[in-house]
Amino acid sequence: MRVDLFGTLSELYTAGHAKKLDGLLNDAELADGHRGTAAAVLIAVTDRPKPGIILTQRPRGMRDHPGQVAFPGGKCDPGEDAITAALREAEEELALPRSAVRVIGTSDLYRTGTGFDVTPVLGVIPPDLPLTPSPSEVEAWFEPPLELLLDPASWTEHSAYWQGKDRRYFELQYEGFRIWGVTAAIIINLARRIEWPN
Repeated sequence: MRVDLFGTLSELYTAGHAKKLDGLLNDAELADGHRGTAAAVLIAVTDRPKPGIILTQRPRGMRDHPGQVAFPGGKCDPGEDAITAALREAEEELALPRSAVRVIGTSDLYRTGTGFDVTPVLGVIPPDLPLTPSPSEVEAWFEPPLELLLDPASWTEHSAYWQGKDRRYFELQYEGFRIWGVTAAIIINLARRIEWPN
């Protein structure tokens, strides 16, 4: 029997976001002196028997965060809300049609150390869309399993000394891709909201 992924995720999303959670990951303490810049990312879950999440790898020649794994997303344009921005960025980066995304809702805002206020937007997309990366923004894209990403046991915790402070971060290696930093933190926060059955 086929699972109604959109319905299941919507129920888990609603239940998970109705509770108060302490200790969600955030880099707000590292953003001192930075004005908050609104940004949004799309957490696109593929509607297949074993759902996945679409992630991208930034080109290695980029000035900012070269080669890092990220969600499709970026800064909000003037007048845009987070959902509009996330859908626009996904279309620009991967040719992912806005009309193909069934939006469930927004999740916990993540303040980065460089002062971006990132709102994750959760949505469901059809499987096997013909995604086409924009070469200037995306070097590759891949689809790790939702079950893997939302399982806390998948992640290893590390610490590093950065900007005068000890900072902890989480990491997951998947088929040659290193998922860490802000992307990992957003996934881990989502996993605390959505208790996906393993």
